[in-house]
Amino acid sequence: MSYNEPSMPTALTAAACMTPQELIADPLLLIEDGVIAWVGRRTGFVPPPETRTVDFPGAVLAPGYIDVHIHGGAGHDLMSADAAGFAAFESHLVRHGVTSYLPTTVTAPVDDTLHALERLATAIESAERAPAGDLRAQPIGIHLEGPFLSHERRGVHPAEHLQLPSVELFRRFWEAARGRIRIVTVAPELPGAGELLREAIGLGVCVSLGHSDAGFEAAGAAIDAGARHATHTFNAMRPLDHRDPGIAAAVLTDARVCAEIIADGVHVAPSMVELFLRAKGREGALLVSDAISATGMGDGRWRLGSFEVEVRGGICHGGEGKLAGSCLTLDRAVRNVMSFAHWQLQDAVCLATLNPARELREVPKRGMLVPGARADIAVLSPDGEVKHTFVRGIGSDPTH
Repeated sequence: MSYNEPSMPTALTAAACMTPQELIADPLLLIEDGVIAWVGRRTGFVPPPETRTVDFPGAVLAPGYIDVHIHGGAGHDLMSADAAGFAAFESHLVRHGVTSYLPTTVTAPVDDTLHALERLATAIESAERAPAGDLRAQPIGIHLEGPFLSHERRGVHPAEHLQLPSVELFRRFWEAARGRIRIVTVAPELPGAGELLREAIGLGVCVSLGHSDAGFEAAGAAIDAGARHATHTFNAMRPLDHRDPGIAAAVLTDARVCAEIIADGVHVAPSMVELFLRAKGREGALLVSDAISATGMGDGRWRLGSFEVEVRGGICHGGEGKLAGSCLTLDRAVRNVMSFAHWQLQDAVCLATLNPARELREVPKRGMLVPGARADIAVLSPDGEVKHTFVRGIGSDPTH
């Protein structure tokens, strides 16, 4: 079943709607020209003439998910994907309720990174120009993960291509990306990190603390200077210690930081996911997939940037006992939060919708179901399974 006539007003009805701040029972959501025109209780509302009504009995309407940290999927790595690769990848995302995302880089030779940023900027601009009709997730900016990372906490990022933070180099990346960088991950303890942080914030870029061996004080100083995000908390970070709390404690205890978590039960144990969520709460946590090209494809050898990763049993092995991204999807992460931390669906949905939209300064255009917002909608079962996805008011059944 498909719903692909953008010019026709469409009313969606369901058992409930999560805006996600408000829970509306027996809702009606009206879409006109790809934008939400009205949302509220169905009782008493009279839609415009010629409105088509689509009912999802027993289902829940939620904002489309936003993944701010993702390297690839459906067999395609985003640093090298062509137009067909982006189309396949973005169609894959929609099947999992994701309607917006930040293609994320991995450390590579500088020239390779510059070329990748140019290609990603082109993909973003093409998506902005595309007419409504294609049921694909939209890239809305770039997450630059690397090369300004700690050697001690580099994970699988190639050591030979890491760089000390440099305003000059960041400016080259910014120009290659044509101003499309939205998040940059930086290890705050490195020389030059303070200058880079000020430069990035001045350009409107969200600075994320990650791949870092920083102590508590260095991390706190970066937060005081304006860093407000944390990259995959606990992973590639100085471990939390009761006498040497380090960067992890700064991230967990400072309400100014919205912190990513890879809630797959592999990168972070379920009990630690629960501890993280108790510390950060509904407003301070953010779900990401950190997914690589293998996602949705099965075991084998798959690309992550300039190198290969072996996937066994759905786990991405980068050698030396290190994980190399994930095969997680964001809808699975939402359901895992419900399982690991015993959260309700509405609370878990916030971590994949409202919170990333706030970090990217996209509220209320994205991340919310309110009048004036894009009609990017995930239709969920009560336990968080994605049944349908709408992008700019165009929807279809992702199971077909």
